[in-house]
Amino acid sequence: MTRLTIPKTYKLYIGGKFPRSESGRSYEVRAADGGFLANASLASRKDARDAVVAARAAVAGWSGATAYNRGQVLYRVAEVLEGRRAQFVEELQASEGLSAADAARQVDAAIDTWVWYAGWADKFVQVAGAGNPVAGPFFNLSVPEPTGVVATVAPQGEASLLGLVRVVAPALVAGNAVVVVADEAHPLSAISLAEVLATSDLPGGVVNVLTGSPAEIAPWLASHADVNALDLTGAGALEWVDLEIAAADTLKRVTRPEPGVPAPSLDRILAFTETKTVWHTKSLL
Repeated sequence: MTRLTIPKTYKLYIGGKFPRSESGRSYEVRAADGGFLANASLASRKDARDAVVAARAAVAGWSGATAYNRGQVLYRVAEVLEGRRAQFVEELQASEGLSAADAARQVDAAIDTWVWYAGWADKFVQVAGAGNPVAGPFFNLSVPEPTGVVATVAPQGEASLLGLVRVVAPALVAGNAVVVVADEAHPLSAISLAEVLATSDLPGGVVNVLTGSPAEIAPWLASHADVNALDLTGAGALEWVDLEIAAADTLKRVTRPEPGVPAPSLDRILAFTETKTVWHTKSLL
């Protein structure tokens, strides 16, 4: 008896669950050689709104966790990803047409990125914060705090796994929640990564992954009043100036497009923080 293979439909990841698009739409994901790989959900405006609602609900708990605990969770993501390394290598080979060695290098770089940012979780405040000199008997302290909900367009067309990790991980370090639009042509590793996140102690809603057309989804995220920051790293092929203008209506922080995959950096952590300055008397006498 011949067994039929079961093609997987890669669903969205919203609020810690894996729903299909509310629109019922999906699209075919093709391999590098043009063959059929899988079906992926085609996210809609309503899906984007649901993702923002889930992210907003998760901000308080995630930002309220200790910095050390956030670092532990990010390190746990690296551990689980390491355990599924072979699956990701195989997916990248099939979807991006990479050699086994190149696919392995990309997966290893993604794992190392999680570890790198995990190490910053309880340290970046010491680097970016300050005790400010003031005239008078006061303490004056400036401390970076999370912006809130960050909407991100992942790099498109290359390094689908590494690009996604490089934009999601830094936003999580400070305690933000993320809504990310994955690589449209190569979304499989994004949803597989979501399966890793779902089993890595990361609270539901802290990361929400949408697959489909960035050109369709990004405008709604840019204009959404409950999104606090907009990362357009992978939006270079879109009308990103219009997205920036839409974001300005609600005073969002905007990170502009950049070519390729961004390198790990402290600047990407600080891009999604706001500085709180506190005054306190030194003495009541």
